[in-house]
Amino acid sequence: MGHVKVEEQDNVVHITLDRGEKYNALGTEQLAEFAYVLDQVQHSEAQVVVLSGNGDGFCAGGDLAMMQAAADRDIYDQVMDDIEYIVKSFYTMPKVVIAAVHGPVVGLGLSIALSADYVMAEAGSRLSMNFIGIGLAPDGGGHFWLQERLGTHQAKHFTWKGEQMSASEAYEYKLIDQVVEGPVQQEARNLAEYWSRRPLRSMIATKDIYHKYGLQKLQAYLTEERETQWKLRHTEDHREGVQAFMEKRTPKFHGK
Repeated sequence: MGHVKVEEQDNVVHITLDRGEKYNALGTEQLAEFAYVLDQVQHSEAQVVVLSGNGDGFCAGGDLAMMQAAADRDIYDQVMDDIEYIVKSFYTMPKVVIAAVHGPVVGLGLSIALSADYVMAEAGSRLSMNFIGIGLAPDGGGHFWLQERLGTHQAKHFTWKGEQMSASEAYEYKLIDQVVEGPVQQEARNLAEYWSRRPLRSMIATKDIYHKYGLQKLQAYLTEERETQWKLRHTEDHREGVQAFMEKRTPKFHGK
């Protein structure tokens, strides 16, 4: 425990990923802790949640050690259970959720950020759904969030390319909701305080109406992602992608 910090102030819960030395990469322990924290936050009377990360980036995605450990199906399923719980919690909780991101926002980190109701990013942020770089497809509901924000065609190509988007590009494509020049955590606090003076029950009611009918579709995507990811983990391209990543070289894929 100790890599996900929680602070409740007035009507706002601040959740901070606190593994800055690793760009807040999420391992099995961090995911389990994250899920536990959200279970507690669900019961808070606060109506606004701010999610951010310490250090030089919001989240670099899944930890490589976790990916190796998840070669065991039981561990893999537990990891996926935690991931699903995290994104579904943000999607369904009767609170307005702000994701305040900076630096690298990659893979699973981007999926989790996009599960929020409002995403703001520092101008220097770099956003990528680069699962394809290691021969995998997005998880954490990545397909669902990208389709919601980009539409199917653009979502497909963004996933295939695996390229980084700057904050300004992401805003232009409507992948995120705001670009900020100053520290994003402070801007998120300002927005949370502003929303706390708004009729939040009305805002949350609108979220509930939309999301209760989207939940079944989100779950279908999560289930499909879980099985697809497991199959792709056993491909030659995935093994080559991971090996190339560890050796810091360009992978040589063969479509196998």
